Amino acid sequence: MLSKIEKALQRTTDTKECIIGAGVVSRTGELFKKCFPLSRAIIVADTNTWTVAGAQVSDSLRKAGVLQCDPYVFDDPHLYAEWTFVQMLKARLQAEDSVAVAVGSGVINDLTKYVSHLLGRPYLCVGTAASMDGFTAYGASITKDGNKQTFDCPAPYAFVMDPEIAAAAPKELAASGYADLIAKIPAGADWMLAHCVGAEKIDPFSWSLVQDGLRESLSHPADILAGDVACTEALCEGLLMSGFAMQALQSSRPASGTEHQFSHCWDMEGLAYPDGRHVSHGFKVGIGTLVSTATLEFLLGKDLSAIDIDKAVVEWPSWEEMELQIRRVCEGKPGHLARCLTESKAKYTDRDGLRAQLFAIRRAWPELKEQIAGQILSFSEVYRNLKQVGAPYEPEQICVSRAHLRSTFSIIPFMRSRFTGIDLVYRLGLLPQLEHYLFAPGGIFE
Repeated sequence: MLSKIEKALQRTTDTKECIIGAGVVSRTGELFKKCFPLSRAIIVADTNTWTVAGAQVSDSLRKAGVLQCDPYVFDDPHLYAEWTFVQMLKARLQAEDSVAVAVGSGVINDLTKYVSHLLGRPYLCVGTAASMDGFTAYGASITKDGNKQTFDCPAPYAFVMDPEIAAAAPKELAASGYADLIAKIPAGADWMLAHCVGAEKIDPFSWSLVQDGLRESLSHPADILAGDVACTEALCEGLLMSGFAMQALQSSRPASGTEHQFSHCWDMEGLAYPDGRHVSHGFKVGIGTLVSTATLEFLLGKDLSAIDIDKAVVEWPSWEEMELQIRRVCEGKPGHLARCLTESKAKYTDRDGLRAQLFAIRRAWPELKEQIAGQILSFSEVYRNLKQVGAPYEPEQICVSRAHLRSTFSIIPFMRSRFTGIDLVYRLGLLPQLEHYLFAPGGIFE
């Protein structure tokens, strides 16, 4: 019987080989030789990832008879996925006729992924931390001209993950990965809503890659914090499956909903700690997951089988009216404004379209409500799990005040063309009620 990873690889567009398990770093050389039999290798790492895995990878390549260029090890203490480092790595790899072996899960992988794409080459990644689902996803998050952007590029051709190394990584890395993975729960509910209104149909294969086994991967947050290898391996596999699902569908829909829109918004603001360190993707998504979960609970508290569709249609703004609203909530933020105008225009529907969407929700709601209730975790459980794994569970822990969170919330309905729960709230004319539910005295975040 095929394993879950083997099944996933049947549909992935970029990744053709993947090995995960204790001690598998020693097999990197044989995997490289299988995938790139006539190529030389060049290891790309930073000083930390070289220490924890780089030397082992180099030794494995040597034992497999793979010729190696001198490794490229970033030693800048302020290294992050920024255009300057893209140019530095490109200059080095351009000078070498070789296939890159990225030793690292986040920054190193994104830099190597994008530069390899620019040079028209495949690459292999050796993950060193369970920090996010991006190591097996297409696209790289790179900051250019002060804005964090996702650049299209293939995922690694082959991937290696040793959970013993990941379990020994700094605790905040697994906590960030856990926060990114728990986001798939409300993201799944968002997809159910999008499917219902005809915005994006659920793809059963990619859905199952993410959702099957997801709760098991999330079931031991305290043990992940403690560095338990088996629990860290389950977390790693959940993150791998998420990346593979995005490859299979060529979309981040299986792994991203309302919660990721908070991360996108804060990415554009360069959200950072007082010492200048950027807040991790997972930590931003984790706080967004709390808001998304609360939004879904708000919807579950409404009888949407009794929607006054005529009232909602009459109150639905024209595009010109919506544009004025977008300009108001994005005042002083030109980057946000440009993005919101483009994304909202792409998902705007006229009153006939709105009527059809709301009819679909009203008709399906009795069954759909039960499905969503069975899909999501409660707000209190998400909050508790984030706390137990060592991830932020209050916005102030990522330097977002309550006022800042509320102002971000006002932008979220317009941040992306993807249909999510907050789009349904907006179409129902319930956004002021939701804002009160979240932020008024006695509310979720007050």
